[in-house]
Amino acid sequence: MFIKFLRENTVASAILAVLRIYIGWQWLTSGWDKVFGPEGFDAGGYLQGVVGNEEVMEQYPTYHAFIENFALPNSDLFSFIVAWGEIFVGLGLIAGILTTAAAFFGLVMNFSFMFAGTISSNPWMVLITLFIITAGYNAGRFGGDYWVIPYLREKIFRGKLGPKPKQSANI
Repeated sequence: MFIKFLRENTVASAILAVLRIYIGWQWLTSGWDKVFGPEGFDAGGYLQGVVGNEEVMEQYPTYHAFIENFALPNSDLFSFIVAWGEIFVGLGLIAGILTTAAAFFGLVMNFSFMFAGTISSNPWMVLITLFIITAGYNAGRFGGDYWVIPYLREKIFRGKLGPKPKQSANI
């Protein structure tokens, strides 16, 4: 019943629009500082801290190995991906364009930060983002997805993605 409410109800869509804009703003402002800030952004120090964190090594040995053996040697690439990823996730959520994809990648980044031992606002962002992902198309109904998703389904995927999302006549 709650899932149906999230996925189909216009009131839920409006609530989700406020939540996704809030989460999007969090991502956008964080990424903006990294990309356009006067100091620039270098994830190398952060990644070095993750490698030195014994709790990460004990609790998440596979993640620790990934950071130590892949992310740290490629810290310039990861700095670029994180900074621009935050901006694109933020823009996608604020504009409501490819909302589910933007929320998914935001969730991946949040979990990456939490696996690394950073808590901050990440658990709240994860919780809210789970509602956005669960709602699917309805989370972006009051946004660009209202036009983008039907276009993608019709023109790009030619109906192979299942039925068209329900669009309310009162929007």
